[in-house]
Amino acid sequence: MPNNGTVEQMNSNGLSFHHPIAFWLGCAGLVAGVLSHVPMFMHASHMGYRMAGMPMDTAMLIGMGLILIGLVLAAYGLTPRLKQLKQAGGAEQLHFHVADDAKLNRHHWTLVTVLIVALAVDVMKPATLGFVIPGLADEYDISKQTAGWLAFVALTGTTVGSVVWGRIADALGRRAAILLSALIFIGTSICGAMPSFEWNLAMCFLMGASAGGLLPITFTLMAETVPTRHRGWLLVALGGVGTSAGYLLAAGAANVLEPLFSWRALWLLGLPTGALIIILDRYIPESPRFLAAAGLGDQAREVMAKFSGVVDPASIVGEETTMTKATLNSGGMEMLFRGKHAPITWGLVICGISWGLINFGFLLWLPANLRSMGMDAGAASGLLASSAVFAVLGIPLVTWLYHRWSSIRTLVLFGALTAASLTGFFLMGLLKLQSTPVIVTVTALLLVSSSGVIAMLIPYAAEIYPVRLRATGTGVIAASSKFGGILGALCAVLGLFGDLSMSAIGVAIPMLISIAVLLKNGTDTRGRGLEAIQTEFSSRNDIASSIKL
Repeated sequence: MPNNGTVEQMNSNGLSFHHPIAFWLGCAGLVAGVLSHVPMFMHASHMGYRMAGMPMDTAMLIGMGLILIGLVLAAYGLTPRLKQLKQAGGAEQLHFHVADDAKLNRHHWTLVTVLIVALAVDVMKPATLGFVIPGLADEYDISKQTAGWLAFVALTGTTVGSVVWGRIADALGRRAAILLSALIFIGTSICGAMPSFEWNLAMCFLMGASAGGLLPITFTLMAETVPTRHRGWLLVALGGVGTSAGYLLAAGAANVLEPLFSWRALWLLGLPTGALIIILDRYIPESPRFLAAAGLGDQAREVMAKFSGVVDPASIVGEETTMTKATLNSGGMEMLFRGKHAPITWGLVICGISWGLINFGFLLWLPANLRSMGMDAGAASGLLASSAVFAVLGIPLVTWLYHRWSSIRTLVLFGALTAASLTGFFLMGLLKLQSTPVIVTVTALLLVSSSGVIAMLIPYAAEIYPVRLRATGTGVIAASSKFGGILGALCAVLGLFGDLSMSAIGVAIPMLISIAVLLKNGTDTRGRGLEAIQTEFSSRNDIASSIKL
């Protein structure tokens, strides 16, 4: 009902905006603020769009103010009323099997398509760094090592953003968190018109935070919306297709736009891509489980009816709850590391850190280490390119095993294969082995297995946490892989990846630890409802408590 000028409309997407007028005015302010930077960018066309050292004109300064005001207005507008989220005396008890047992319909496929687009846009942001840094270093006349701080700052932003956005999504809704990321994509697109490197660093951190935040939220919303028997393979496929599409978009944009408008055009793409996510908002529902947990039973029924094919939302009743009291009351960061989910959280966090060390440390230095063993530089690069093909082809296998065999056992299997391939590198370095077939085999195995680990890590996290902690938990696990990347970069600076054998075994050890923890504490999520998974965790906790007593 309207309250003090606030417009609240009920629709089948769940929660309405707090204040639609404020949201759209904020979006207009953001777009106007970004566009106010374009004239100065275009005036630099005769100089190859080189803007380094140019003073900001009045329009640009006004534009930055408009972006700040627009972001505040839009964020206020999209946030649901806190009073609304606290109404109805707490959680609404509903039967989720109505939607969990449904067949995939057009609403599911529309959501999957929209989330793939959102994830591709999200991955595209940090992926453009590799294409931006050479031109940026040249224009600002800085060394590539100094320019590398851009990647470090962006990676730090993604780590922080994954955790912060997870908390936002658990407090205010999945849909609001996705739109907030899109708004910041638009605002930070002015990186493409910044005349100084320092401004790029600041904007890059914010861009990284929004990109890091969007990733876990898409998996959370997918896990809470699609039917149980299709959840596993769709989650893994979402990650594989969205990530691949994001890298392809980044490479394609760099190939087409950079020769015409310089590296700056790749940042300016934040405006249309962020706007695209906002336009697609009409196809993004709020999670019915989040709505039920917030006590908004009517809205939850509407969304569930839409995705289950039920004509009358009122027929979705709560005679018996499939959400336990423990599930509904689980909340707060301390529950991740001290509650019943603590063991599985630590296992996933260590796995994520290990993957980050491999991807952003060991693999980055692998060509140099292979050359130090006597391999030709061209052969080393070609070897990695050929092995990467196997990694892409391995995603369907990961998806099939995760869906048909076992989620936790598949994750453990690929973690073990990753550790085994690293052990192979350890032995090669120790024995000074230079056999090309052996190197190709071990490298391909590492790329396939490590790609499989990251393809499953975040989807699995999105399945095992309770509704009020799901986005936070998924965000923490996503952040752990980025934090591993930060550690990998620091280790590289310290020269710890210069020795093939020692770096391989050093990275393999945490992966082996995570495998042991996951094997002991993990649970199979294949074909099981999210509430049933939480019931098992609660039962484990009760058994552990009784044993202590």
